[in-house]
Amino acid sequence: MLQRSPYIGPIDPLFDDRPVTYRSVIINGLSKMVYYIDDDVIYIAAFWDTRREPKKQAELVE
Repeated sequence: MLQRSPYIGPIDPLFDDRPVTYRSVIINGLSKMVYYIDDDVIYIAAFWDTRREPKKQAELVE
């Protein structure tokens, strides 16, 4: 699904201060996948549990 529609995930505001535009999608209600697009390649930056503190988890993404 992501390959066909890479911009389906909204821009994630947790990463506003980053030089890369990160997007995210919620998977099964409890997991979040953070990714970015560079040319025609989709890079998955992180998966995390949405029940945890989001700002602390965002700090782990490079």
